[in-house]
Amino acid sequence: MLMPEFTSNIVIIAPPEKVIEAFFDQKALATWWQVKRSLCVPRALGSYAVEWETTDWKDDILGPLGGTLSGTVMEFKPGREFFLADAYWLPPEGNPIGPMAVEANCSRHPWGSQLHVRQSGYEESARWKRYYEVISPGWIRALDSLKNLLERGHA
Repeated sequence: MLMPEFTSNIVIIAPPEKVIEAFFDQKALATWWQVKRSLCVPRALGSYAVEWETTDWKDDILGPLGGTLSGTVMEFKPGREFFLADAYWLPPEGNPIGPMAVEANCSRHPWGSQLHVRQSGYEESARWKRYYEVISPGWIRALDSLKNLLERGHA
C-alpha cells in the first residue's frame, strides 16, 4: 500500500537560486505561503519554522487550520535543494501531526526552473489521512502563488 504524501512538479520562469531562496526568505514566505512569522535558516541543522494565522473555518477532524510547521534543515544546497526532517505541524487545537519530511529540488529548465516538492510522513489514522486531503490543495495554491511571485520578479 502506498502511503499518502504530497508531491508536485512545477516550472517557474526564474533562476533556481531564487526559487530555493523563496522558501527561506521572510518576505517571500509571507507573500506566497501567507505565513505571519518565520524563522528559516538555510544551512545544515538550521531551524525551519513558519506560523500561520488561525482560520475561522474549522475542519471536522483537524479543527481550525493555521498553527506552525517546524523542523530541522538537514541538507541545504543553495539554488539546488533542501531537506527538512523531524517536521511537525502544530495545529491551533489538538495534537501535533508528525514527524514528516519536506524536500524541495530545483533544476534548470529551458524556461527557468523545474521545482519538485515532496512532503511525506504518515501514520494510519483519520487525522493523518485528512491532513493530506487538506494540505494537498493548499500546497498547490501556495506553489502557484510562488510561481506568480517569482515570475513577476518581486522576490
